[in-house]
Amino acid sequence: MVNIDDFVKRLEIILDYYGLNASSFADKIGVQRSSMSHLLSGRNKPSLDFVMKILDVFPEVDLYWILIGKGNFPKLENEKISDFKISDSPILSKENYSGDNLFSQLNDHAEKTIKNLKETKSSNFGSEEDEIEKIVIFYKNGTFKAYVP
Repeated sequence: MVNIDDFVKRLEIILDYYGLNASSFADKIGVQRSSMSHLLSGRNKPSLDFVMKILDVFPEVDLYWILIGKGNFPKLENEKISDFKISDSPILSKENYSGDNLFSQLNDHAEKTIKNLKETKSSNFGSEEDEIEKIVIFYKNGTFKAYVP
């Protein structure tokens, strides 16, 4: 069982370590400031969601340390290395490298987009000789007004 007073002391150690106050810590982990205040005052117990948010945002915090005081804070270096996962994604080779820079690729893409927009605009609308026959405005109360130019 989690001792609330000890949990609060460990939470204050985390705040001091990162140089945060209670409200900025609450904002950082994505909880309401009032819930942080209630925890620090001892009014509420920490929820599992609260503890998991701490662990997600601050990976240096050890689960057993924050809950029952066993372990170390911050985590030891060898524990951090064991948590590191190597990506299975392949490394990009230079075979597909075109030599262009990012901006030239963006310019090419922008030009294609503009050309497509012009083609779409011309196909959606008739010739410029078309004239507006009537404009109808519908209101939320069910009424409408029609304007003839």
